[in-house]
Amino acid sequence: MLELYHNINSVCAQKVRIALEEKGQQAEEHVLTLRGDQNEPAYLKLNPSGVVPTLVHDGAPVVESSLILYYIDEIFPAPPLMPKPPLARLRVRLYNKLIDEYVHNSCTILTFATAFRPNFLKVTREVWLAEINKAPLKRRTEYKRSVIEHALDSEFAGDALAQHRKLLAWMADSLASGPYLAGDSFSNAECAVIPYILRLELLKLDRLWADYPAIADWWARMRARPSVKAAIFDRMTEKDWAPFKNLAPDPWPKVQELLRATA
Repeated sequence: MLELYHNINSVCAQKVRIALEEKGQQAEEHVLTLRGDQNEPAYLKLNPSGVVPTLVHDGAPVVESSLILYYIDEIFPAPPLMPKPPLARLRVRLYNKLIDEYVHNSCTILTFATAFRPNFLKVTREVWLAEINKAPLKRRTEYKRSVIEHALDSEFAGDALAQHRKLLAWMADSLASGPYLAGDSFSNAECAVIPYILRLELLKLDRLWADYPAIADWWARMRARPSVKAAIFDRMTEKDWAPFKNLAPDPWPKVQELLRATA
């Protein structure tokens, strides 16, 4: 039996839902709001970091989204989401490592600096500080505090953009030799990367890959893929879309300024 604790807009949860769709597997779902329920004692017993997703397989919790992707491929081997050639398998793992160590926190920084910031500013500083301070991962709390206070003027914003540009450069290099990120077929590299490209698009930052036509082609194919449609687009309600609509101010001019400063 599979159970999945997740959130619709969570990039980490989206990648796992894509993998499950690719495998044709259904899980009993527990949707978290991430407004404090991820820090409830019952959930922390499953996932001590207080993050989503958590996959529970026959009663055993499996945590960390990149590791969940590998686990799903091992327990449900068909169709495979890991290529056979060792170098292609290495490429999948490198994408996951890049995301885990750099891109994910950078995604948090850009999202909280733009789409999520207005809701925090509707309440007093004491209230929103108390909320973000509940998170077990204190480094991420500091990122959030900085961008809620300073938006894209935060000291962390420039590096966050740099990490996304590195991801895009990797993708362009991979796609120069094949239609997918790790060879000739859809893999866990796609599962891992798709939510972050979608997030850039939702933040109106898709011009970051304007000079990479291969990425634009790849993204058009990924958006149309049935697993992505079922795992993400069919699941998003108006409430899920809401933070990304009518972003004000438009983040692109400030992003251009940051890009010029680091060129």
